[in-house]
Amino acid sequence: MKVKLIAGAAALLTATPALAQEVTTGFSGIYVGAAGGYDVQGNDRGSSILFDRNLDGRFGDTVTTAAGANAFSPGFCNGRATSVNAPGRTATAAPTVPAGTGCRNDKDGWSYYGRIGADQQMGRFVVGVVGEFGKTEINDSVSAYSTTPANYVMYREISWEAGIRARAGYTPNDSTLFYGTFGPGYARIDREFFTTNTANSFAQRGKRNQFGIQGGGGVEQRIGNNFSIGLEYLFHQYDDSDYRVRAGSTGTTPATNPFILTPNTGGTDFARSDNNFRWHSIRATAAFRF
Repeated sequence: MKVKLIAGAAALLTATPALAQEVTTGFSGIYVGAAGGYDVQGNDRGSSILFDRNLDGRFGDTVTTAAGANAFSPGFCNGRATSVNAPGRTATAAPTVPAGTGCRNDKDGWSYYGRIGADQQMGRFVVGVVGEFGKTEINDSVSAYSTTPANYVMYREISWEAGIRARAGYTPNDSTLFYGTFGPGYARIDREFFTTNTANSFAQRGKRNQFGIQGGGGVEQRIGNNFSIGLEYLFHQYDDSDYRVRAGSTGTTPATNPFILTPNTGGTDFARSDNNFRWHSIRATAAFRF
């Protein structure tokens, strides 16, 4: 699907030189338009969930059982858990504890944005600014497995994203523009926490709206005096370092529970090891130029 999208957009760009020859106005002016395509986020290889066992704000503690063993020795996966057992583990006490069945991969998806911008052409060089607002369908999870056995999943997705970027580029013929773009972004990150653990309470906290950066480049082709189409790559990165989940007591949780084990009875905080939410966009653009 991604290959077809890129190939189709490239074919459209190369099929328009005859129309573009009639354009004499260059790239100065205001425009409105849309951008849409396919977003891909990395699989966060090596990601895990970190623990603050004594609630001192420093993560990297080991959660231990009453016997002193590592309660998360089964490990972690870079997606959403599909079993209470870690991938590759064998079943025990069947059928109540199934074998590990792996992790569901993080989801790539389509994106949809509206945009408004303005350019100023000076000779062969073009500078400008563009603002966007839209939505991407990607999501990202990381999972941990305890010896209970149980799984713990930290999930996030983008509810909406806005950005304002500078553009700078070069046009060899007043109808084709090659450009780079960079600027700040602002996004709402929706998070959820899932677990098969019913012995503890779990409270979430953290700001949903986060600042970030956007950057990339592309090519834009004028079609007639008022329309243009293009192909663009964009990288997105947002800070997501303040999201926390606290495992505590339900009131009936036994004192031997690893998350509230004496002497640190206040609970245990969870955080993702990957502090940034990153993804890549390959998209087509279209604009009406005034």
